[in-house]
Amino acid sequence: MKFELFNSDGTSSGEKAIDNFPTFDGDKGVDALRQSIIAVHANKRQGNASTKLRSEVAGSGKKLYRQKGLGVGRAGDKKAIQRRGGGVIFGPRPRSYNQKLNKKIKRLALGRALFEQAESSSICLISDWTIEKPKTHLFNSLLKKITPNSKKILVVADTFSNDVSLAARNLSFARISTSDNLAAIDIVQADKIIFSESGLDSLISKYNKEKVA
Repeated sequence: MKFELFNSDGTSSGEKAIDNFPTFDGDKGVDALRQSIIAVHANKRQGNASTKLRSEVAGSGKKLYRQKGLGVGRAGDKKAIQRRGGGVIFGPRPRSYNQKLNKKIKRLALGRALFEQAESSSICLISDWTIEKPKTHLFNSLLKKITPNSKKILVVADTFSNDVSLAARNLSFARISTSDNLAAIDIVQADKIIFSESGLDSLISKYNKEKVA
């Protein structure tokens, strides 16, 4: 698969073909990608919603009304579930929403995410991430040269220099990630993904290595 390549100063340098880039037929991997994204959101849930059972509501267990004469003799105590302020039956209780995914599902989701972004021309390459000084405006200018209209940019490399890390941290529309920490949801959420050549090579190498394993 071919991707547009840029020099480290943001100027175009033609195209570069990447061997062994993930490819899929039909809908293979779509369900794994969906499952992976759901798991990420589920794992962020605190799971601390709680209601009180009848036995946990404060108050007396005394019968509210006498049995005879008032027509409400079977109302029970004030902690009954049908009364306002009483216990809640089948309400939410603290629980864990965590979902575990095996390595094959994670790998399949990552490959599918890469494939879909590549198909929509949302991936490009840069020879290397370098800037003269750790200044935000320099890094911003570089991104605007490569992709002027993107609102969510994902910058990926195998490693980042301290200058690049400092320059990128104040840009709300861009985030950086190393190739070994890249997840499927990071890829899906980006409008444009800019890989360094070494970063994409590292990611593809790891992806194919996991397939052999």
